[in-house]
Amino acid sequence: MNWDDLRFFLEVSRTGRLVTAARRLEVDHTTVSRRITALESALGTPLFERAPTGYTLTEAGRQLLPHAEDMETACIGVQRQADAQGSRGEDLSGVVRVGATEGYGTVMLAPQLSRLVASHPRLVIDLLAVPRVVNLSRREADIVITLERPTRGPFIVQKLTDYALCLYGSADYLAAHPPILTREDLDRHMFIGYVDDLLFSQELHYLDELCRPERIGLRSTSILAQHRAIAAGAGIGVLPAFIASQDPSLRRILPAKAMQRTFWMSMPIEIKHLARMQTTWRFIKAQAEAQQELLNATADDAGR
Repeated sequence: MNWDDLRFFLEVSRTGRLVTAARRLEVDHTTVSRRITALESALGTPLFERAPTGYTLTEAGRQLLPHAEDMETACIGVQRQADAQGSRGEDLSGVVRVGATEGYGTVMLAPQLSRLVASHPRLVIDLLAVPRVVNLSRREADIVITLERPTRGPFIVQKLTDYALCLYGSADYLAAHPPILTREDLDRHMFIGYVDDLLFSQELHYLDELCRPERIGLRSTSILAQHRAIAAGAGIGVLPAFIASQDPSLRRILPAKAMQRTFWMSMPIEIKHLARMQTTWRFIKAQAEAQQELLNATADDAGR
C-alpha cells in the first residue's frame, strides 16, 4: 500500500464518482478504478459499494478513511513547508481550484484570475464557474465563493462582498411595450427567470421580493442564459448589476427597487498556510474591494 493509492481512495470517497475523482486528480477514470482495485487487493477487502448512482464506502472503507485523512494532513504539512520556503525565493507554483457561482465566476473572476496567473507563470488556477453549489467538504475546490455563509465544517469563512441586483430590460423591448413606472405596471410584462425547482440557493428567490409575475416566457438555471434572453428582448428580468451594467443594450427598471445579496468566500483550515492559497485568497478579496462601484451600481446613469 502506498500514499498514491490512498489519494485515489480519498477523492472517490469525497466525490462518490470515478469521473469526478479523475477530473480532480487529472487522470483518466480507468486509472482511478485501477488504483482503487489495487488498494482493495492489497488490503484484502472491498472499500466501496459500486452502484449506478456512484460509490459509497463499505465498513472497511469507513474505518480506513480517518487514517487516510491523517496521512493527507501530514503530506499537506510537508507541502506547506515547501511552499513557504519557495515563496521566499521562488515564484508560486501548483494548482488552486476556485469554485464560484456561474455569473461571478465568468464575468468577474475569469479576467481577474487571468491577471494573477500572468504574474505567476508556474501557478495554475482551475476555475469552476457553475450554476450550482461547489462542495467544499468533498474537496471539489480549494476556495469556494457562495451565496450562503457556510455554518459548519473546519473552514475559514470571510465575507467577500455585497452586490446589487435590479430589474432590466432591453431598450428595444421597453420601447415596444407599455411603460413601467410603478410595481403594478410589471403585471403587463413578460419575465425571464430561474427554474424554481432547480434553484441551488434560497438566495436566488429574489424575483418573489419584487413581484409575482403573471407571465414567465423563459426560465433557465443559467444567469448568463437569462442575460442573453433579456438582451434579445424576450422579456424583463432580475440581473446582477455587475453583469447588466456592462451591457449597453440593457436599461434599468425601477432602480429604487434594487436588491442586495452577499458573496462568501471559504477555504479549508488545513490548507490556509499554503502560499498559493494565501496569495489567491488575498487577490480575490482585493479585486472585489476594487470593484465595489461595479458590484453595487444601482442608480441610473447616462440614460441607463
